[in-house]
Amino acid sequence: MNLNKNCIGVRPFSGRKGLTPLQKEGNMKRYAFGVDIGGTTVKMGFFSTTGELKEMWEIPTRTEKDGENILPDIAAEVKRVIEEKEISPDDVAGVGLGVPGPVGPDGTVLKCVNLGWGIFNVEKELEEMTGLKVKAGNDANVAALGEMWQGGGKGYQDIVMVTLGTGVGGGIIIGGHILPGINGAAGEIGHIPMKDGETETCGCGKKGCLEQYASASGIARTAKKRLAAEKETETVLRNLPDVTSKDIFDAAKEGDAFALSLVDEVGMLLGKALASIACVVNPEAFVIGGGMSKAGDILIDAIKKYYVEYAFHAERETEFKLAELGNNAGMFGGVKLVLG
Repeated sequence: MNLNKNCIGVRPFSGRKGLTPLQKEGNMKRYAFGVDIGGTTVKMGFFSTTGELKEMWEIPTRTEKDGENILPDIAAEVKRVIEEKEISPDDVAGVGLGVPGPVGPDGTVLKCVNLGWGIFNVEKELEEMTGLKVKAGNDANVAALGEMWQGGGKGYQDIVMVTLGTGVGGGIIIGGHILPGINGAAGEIGHIPMKDGETETCGCGKKGCLEQYASASGIARTAKKRLAAEKETETVLRNLPDVTSKDIFDAAKEGDAFALSLVDEVGMLLGKALASIACVVNPEAFVIGGGMSKAGDILIDAIKKYYVEYAFHAERETEFKLAELGNNAGMFGGVKLVLG
């Protein structure tokens, strides 16, 4: 896939050479852009290279025509902000991208189904459009990098981030850098096989993945199956029209025994999976994020209980932290990615 044909009207820009008060404070590159490409919107942030988010906004993700407008739209926004801020492109470190799919070490996207993209070098294409340095990575990995830099993992150089939302995502940071794997698929924590005999299929096409049980949708799915099978069990969840993960954690915090058993099972599965991961990468900390992480200590405590049980003795003291950047982690990570 070659997007050069889409570059009409989006040229590398020379910018304005006059120094603004912001530039007079030093000669180092002072600014960078962090971009998180989602299936519906593109989140964009204008940052100082010290990690301060100065401005953020969103633009639609135009996925029609195999997503051929996405990079030109990003380039146009970068150009607009540079011109409006009256800064020189020479003072911009570059643009960092989080992409919802595998990204190779050289910046080659290996298909992004949600965007309509095939295989092409996203870094090269956007560099040609902007005249700026561009670095790209898988969105979950980039979000993990953001949390390490300015979020829940700040102060650590070796972390594993676990994102518990509709699915289970992850990112691995070693020595302050993303561990992408040979084709950008490292950190796919949600697809660690956990249970034999599962009859339902995971979104990835396999059966018995961690994501099917430990995600927000997974714990709700388990609750509904158990409620149908355990008709004599008393629980406040039985009175709800549609049980959600929030309902389960709220009930558990109130002491509901059925809800507590669901939380315990999720803790066991995550604890076991993370203990296995620790045997391979031995991180300083696990950073737990995503919508389900809002449950807070009750979730972390359940995971830690089983992690300590399953972990190799030298890894039992691994820290557990809650993510802090929320949906902005990908933008922060994009900036860190381009800064190196």
